[in-house]
Amino acid sequence: MGMYILVGILCLAAGIALGFFIARRYMMSYLKKNPPINEQMLKTMMMQMGMKPSQKKINQMMNAMNKQQSK
Repeated sequence: MGMYILVGILCLAAGIALGFFIARRYMMSYLKKNPPINEQMLKTMMMQMGMKPSQKKINQMMNAMNKQQSK
């Protein structure tokens, strides 16, 4: 009887750990494919702040955000 309880607890712990790592990998790949801020959003934000966004400045800011995300 004690063996069944031990196996059940071990299976539960393994399932929780496996589920955590699968969910983590899924979220990392989702955020890589669908970044939270894209160029259009960045351009809109800059225009709302009163800046005239150039494509060069937008590219620089996107590269900076991508570098920070990859760390």
